[in-house]
Amino acid sequence: MNKTHLRYTCSCLLLPAALITGTSASAQQEPVAYSGVTESRLMFQENCAACHGEDLEGAVQGTPLRGELAHGESMGDVIASITNGYIDSGMPSWDDIFSPVQIQSLAMYVLETRANVGYVTSNYDAPLSIPEGEFETELHDFRLETLVDDLDPLPFSLAPLPDGSLLVTEKTKGVRIISSAGDKSELVMGTPQAYDDIYQMESRIDIERGMGWLFDILVHPNYQENGWIYLYHGHRCEGCTELSRERERPVSMNRLVRGRIDKGQWTDEEVIWQANFEHYSFAGDVGAGGRAVFDDRGHVYFSVGAKDRQGVQDLSIPWGKIHRINDDGTIPQDNPFVGQDDVYQSIYTYGHRSPQGLEFDRLWGELWGSEHGPRGGDEINLLLPGRNYGWPLYSLGLEYDGTPVEYGRELGVEFELSDIEQPVVDLTPSPAVSSFIISDSDQFPEWKGDYLVGSLKARSLFRVKIEDNQFVALETLFEGIGRVRDIEQTFNGDIYLLFEHNTGGKIVKLVSVK
Repeated sequence: MNKTHLRYTCSCLLLPAALITGTSASAQQEPVAYSGVTESRLMFQENCAACHGEDLEGAVQGTPLRGELAHGESMGDVIASITNGYIDSGMPSWDDIFSPVQIQSLAMYVLETRANVGYVTSNYDAPLSIPEGEFETELHDFRLETLVDDLDPLPFSLAPLPDGSLLVTEKTKGVRIISSAGDKSELVMGTPQAYDDIYQMESRIDIERGMGWLFDILVHPNYQENGWIYLYHGHRCEGCTELSRERERPVSMNRLVRGRIDKGQWTDEEVIWQANFEHYSFAGDVGAGGRAVFDDRGHVYFSVGAKDRQGVQDLSIPWGKIHRINDDGTIPQDNPFVGQDDVYQSIYTYGHRSPQGLEFDRLWGELWGSEHGPRGGDEINLLLPGRNYGWPLYSLGLEYDGTPVEYGRELGVEFELSDIEQPVVDLTPSPAVSSFIISDSDQFPEWKGDYLVGSLKARSLFRVKIEDNQFVALETLFEGIGRVRDIEQTFNGDIYLLFEHNTGGKIVKLVSVK
């Protein structure tokens, strides 16, 4: 048994005083959109690898940058090491040679390489094998037990039902019911259509994109009385907007509906929230957000990811926002922008890039969310009504082309940094944080109140401790197993993970080892 600890950051950099080169010709052979990633890799290879090894393994004249490091383990420590150097140890200062952004980018490359979350791949094709042994962690030992291993490769969400079964959405297929014994139903008939015409971008051929996918599924808090099931999906239409008719292409936008399942049939559907057709677009669903959650007062919250930078800071545009409505689709009168003209009055928070998780802390009555930054800057946020979470004005990460995130001038938005809500937890480099729960399972009593957070690119599960809305500690429960798309806790305290993989999605249970 191995105790696992993820280390995101490093220090003790002993960089050689080699000739600094700018953009190498080979950088131009890779996608321009990711030129900053390429350039930081080349900077390291051409100026650092002689001492530290091309894979950070070390060399005769320099130390390795793997394992435990001596000079602190934050992004700031790494930047300080490169900037100031350690003359007594033979490392010069690079302050007069690299620009501050170059130093940040180089530090980011080292951190990404250490954590195996580089941008050559998103680990879609990395082998997925569920280990049979036990995981020893700080507070609880556990093992992983597979419930289902033959879902569609692109599942998205789990929703526990009171009888112990699970609802699962497969993004390009539909909704299934999984029994407590792992039996998989046929697709539920009559749900909103899920489209499977997947496409890929040349710049990121490993990431599948589509339009008209199924997202989150959740049951009403009073499900046993009313039977309502809420389904969040990419609503796709053709010819419904002038742009769609002009280009003869479909457009889509997030939509929330509710219905009931009766003998394998979706019935009684009602549209709970739908954007104006003018805000439907050609943007794929990969960054759509797509999470929803109930609070304890009959409100449902849902995330809409950024379709593009232009609308995120604009309250008349639905994307880049967390929305809040009553369970029947009406607008709560205490929403922060109620009564204002020309705004979506469902908006609860704004300034979000790619929301991936959404949870309500019933103990403290707080809403929390996780989201992807660009290159670095994944976040866990306390979501407060009416607050601005910064995108695309500011981020702790870098853009993929190597530039800072600072689009305020381009968008004509003036702001002070004090206007931006800062993340409670910054995850840099980006593990591609996904969904999370706030555990209150009696099966894992020492985890109560802790955040169990999945990741995609890092293929890991983290335990994050937050006290008084301040980050306290992060522990890696496992790493490098598979892309965790969702995590849910059932009514009896079972904790399930939903893995996506091109050989088939899996539902896996965490089993406590006493």
